[in-house]
Amino acid sequence: MTLAIYIHWPFCVSKCPYCDFNSHVADAVDHDAWRGAYVRELEHYAKALPARRVTSVFFGGGTPSLMEARTAEVILQNIARLWSVDDDAEITLEANPSSAEAGKFADFRAAGVNRLSLGVQSLREDALKFLGRAHDADEAKCAIALAAKTFPRFSFDLIYARQGQTPDMWCEELREALQMAGDHLSLYQLTIEPHTQFDTRARRGEFLTAKDDYAVSMFEATQEMMDAAAMPAYEISNHARAGHESRHNLTYWHYGDYIGIGPGAHGRYRNGARMAAENHRAPDIWLQETMKQGRGVKQAAEIDDKTAMREALMMGLRLTAGIAHEEWNEKFDMPLVQFLPSEKAARLVGEGYLAQDDTRLRATRAGLQRLNAVLGYLD
Repeated sequence: MTLAIYIHWPFCVSKCPYCDFNSHVADAVDHDAWRGAYVRELEHYAKALPARRVTSVFFGGGTPSLMEARTAEVILQNIARLWSVDDDAEITLEANPSSAEAGKFADFRAAGVNRLSLGVQSLREDALKFLGRAHDADEAKCAIALAAKTFPRFSFDLIYARQGQTPDMWCEELREALQMAGDHLSLYQLTIEPHTQFDTRARRGEFLTAKDDYAVSMFEATQEMMDAAAMPAYEISNHARAGHESRHNLTYWHYGDYIGIGPGAHGRYRNGARMAAENHRAPDIWLQETMKQGRGVKQAAEIDDKTAMREALMMGLRLTAGIAHEEWNEKFDMPLVQFLPSEKAARLVGEGYLAQDDTRLRATRAGLQRLNAVLGYLD
């Protein structure tokens, strides 16, 4: 059986106002202690899930490019010691484009990272300030160029539908991005997440996102431009040339087995039963618990088939290809058509939000734009 491994590095230089990830600002980090804790948690899972074949490793955060490259190297060496690893395993590291972090790209490549994901977020100075980013547009462009030279595969993120942004402004920015892009781009509409700085400002009456009709136009323009560039969406916000999709993220969306290492990391895996695990979010608590008992878990519990099928539906409909009935049947005893509430599904098909045939169920483009509502209706 295959396994994907997520490694969470929780530290950032500063907290971006839109971010709801488990990230923390720290004055100092004991890198030796963190290396040891990551290895201990990996060893715990190796005992619980032996004889697995690792297909991908993803260093996320936080800002993993702030870790020492030696930490990534030690983690990857121990993964190879504990499991069988595919020769072409995808090893991704998220990075910020600041000059200091870009200077470490070669070290991370030497450590074994073969795919870089850059958190650019915008190519416009005013937008970068609005989004609270620590880099400027020139640093972003230089980091993209350096990533292209250093790594076999790279991607970068952009956020659109921002305050004051028009469809024409976004199309101009996206055209510029495409001139620098490799084979993958992640393009996210700005959303206001609970408990973020933007959420506080929005509650005070500040308008931080583009007008709704502009956001719809930007989404449609994004699909058209990316299709024309031969980088169609394979997931709501992710676009790639054929064969260059993120293999690690596809594990999530296909509801494959993965483990989460580090503070706040989640896992879904089969170990006799189907398990869901969640680690302590606070870095100091996770570190202490891992060093004491080999694992920083907050809760780990068996999940029933209904819960698993609900999660698989939620993840699978994010993919533009949707959910293949054959793949679903390999995972669950109940066919997808029996799990779905038939009248509700038929209505969504009739209204053009879902499409279904003998081979798969998928959300249409209109359905992808409203996926939270579609899933809420089906629940």
